Amino acid sequence: MTDLHIGPASATDLGAVLDFWKAAAEGTSISDDLAGVERLHDRDPGALLLARRDGELVGTVIAGFDGWRCHLYRLAVHPGHRRQGIGAALLAAAEERFVALGGRRGDAMVLDRNERAHRVWDAVGYRPQEQWTRWVKPLG
Repeated sequence: MTDLHIGPASATDLGAVLDFWKAAAEGTSISDDLAGVERLHDRDPGALLLARRDGELVGTVIAGFDGWRCHLYRLAVHPGHRRQGIGAALLAAAEERFVALGGRRGDAMVLDRNERAHRVWDAVGYRPQEQWTRWVKPLG
C-alpha cells in the first residue's frame, strides 16, 4: 500500500471530510457539522487522520486523547476502497499517535448494528467490553 498516505487533516479539509462521512460512514452524529469538526481540529489538530490514495480521500479516523484515555471515532473507508487494508492502516496510525502521546489503551465507539465494522475491529485486535453500557445525553 505504498500509494496510501495517512496524515492529519488540515483546516481546509474539514468540509470535504463532512461530505465524505455522508457517503462512507455508518450513520451520522449531532456533531457532524462544520462547527463541531472545526472545534475538534482547533483543540487537537492531529486527532483527525485522513487516508488518501492518489490525492483522493479514501478513509478517516478520529484518534482523540484526553491525556488519560485514547478514544477512536469515525473510522470510515470509502465503499469503493474497502477490503484493501485502509481501515487497518488508519488504526495503526492512530495507535502510533496514542503511544507517542503516552496512551496505553484505545477504545472505540462502534454502532451495535454495524456488523461489518465489528469484523474489522475484531481483525485488528479490539474486543467488545460487554460489562460497560454506554450512556449518552445530547448537550446543548
